[in-house]
Amino acid sequence: MNELVPGGNTPLPDGTLTFRVPGPFDVSALVTDDTGRVRGDADFVFYNQPTAPGTRLAGDTLTVTPAALRPGATRLTLAISPAAPDTPLGHLPAPTLLVTAPDGRTITRFTPPGPRRETVLLLAELYRKGPGWKLRALGQGYADGLAGVARDFGVEVLEEARPTPARAIPTTPNGYLSLVNSARTAAGSPPVTLNAQLTTAAQAHATAMAAQGRLAAEGNGGLSVYQRVTTTGYAYLTIGEHLVSGPRTPADFVDYCRSDQQAARTLRGPAWSETGLGHATDPRSGTVFWTALWARPFSPAGLHRTATEVITLTNTERTRAGLPPLDPDPLLTAAAQAHSADMVARAFYAHTSPDGGEPWHRAAAAGSTRGSVGENIACGQRSAAEVVLGWMNSPGHRANILKPGFTHIGIGFVGGGAAGTYWTQLFGG
Repeated sequence: MNELVPGGNTPLPDGTLTFRVPGPFDVSALVTDDTGRVRGDADFVFYNQPTAPGTRLAGDTLTVTPAALRPGATRLTLAISPAAPDTPLGHLPAPTLLVTAPDGRTITRFTPPGPRRETVLLLAELYRKGPGWKLRALGQGYADGLAGVARDFGVEVLEEARPTPARAIPTTPNGYLSLVNSARTAAGSPPVTLNAQLTTAAQAHATAMAAQGRLAAEGNGGLSVYQRVTTTGYAYLTIGEHLVSGPRTPADFVDYCRSDQQAARTLRGPAWSETGLGHATDPRSGTVFWTALWARPFSPAGLHRTATEVITLTNTERTRAGLPPLDPDPLLTAAAQAHSADMVARAFYAHTSPDGGEPWHRAAAAGSTRGSVGENIACGQRSAAEVVLGWMNSPGHRANILKPGFTHIGIGFVGGGAAGTYWTQLFGG
């Protein structure tokens, strides 16, 4: 597999090719001739028109059979835009284009330089070269939306086709905050403050649920509630959420959360320091959908405390088993942190990265020369105690924690992605 840079190109094999851009993006494509103009609106493939001759879009994946494109087509330009409308790409994780051959091999990858205020990025183009086809990496940004790109390619666009949004209800944040902090004080937990970014993410997710008419951790575009948070630029060390339908007012919503045992634990959780609230009405049924978010913001010191707590709890388990404690290792820590970040950025959860990298490869790339390497990963856990308990309850992960030959450890943690939290524990001996 090769890694493309802007302007770079690579030949493509014959047959059906797969182009995937994981993450909170909408993928689209424009089929043109050598003039760079479409022949008609049917040459624009996007979420509301997912097929054209030789091309099919399904979620974050576009399949293309170049030989089957409509007559006269010599190019296909691949574009991405944020799944959440009007969001600058600079607020999202870096997009990565993964290209797969007909036999399932990943043949190339392209991660463009990080865009900033742009809302659309032309990632790459397929173009005919003699009897075959090649791929050229682009990375060209647009600031005027997908409609602007379509117009430049000759598509007649009245406005971007999006579902009619659900009606958002004006919130009463001060009343909500007072009710929440009263419940927290009674439980001995510190008060929380309202955060504008959490409120924006909560409102966006509540509106998406109302548009779907159902409670869901992911919206129609596959964007999770946690990805909505990171889309706003908010980074966190821990996060919790309430997704509820039915209550009519903030007071009713808080009353529901206090009456439900699991929801009450989240409402009163001592780890949170900030909150955000959003709610919207399904215009078809009149049902009100609510999203409340709870978080502690990221800080380097907080990340260090979290990692230290994981190491302390891990060493407690080793001490109980009569084993010596593990020493923190900065090189293993760098590799572990990079893997957690990679899992969020490229939307995967595995020991083997999409380009085939294994734990020992990552340790070596970070500069580690340790002879033996082991790795535990986890996602979704909200605390160091929860993640170590989960690993100890899993025989394979427990074996790594209690392996006598390991002497050093590094911890990685990143908030975001579909699961909300991604943990990596990297051992060396």
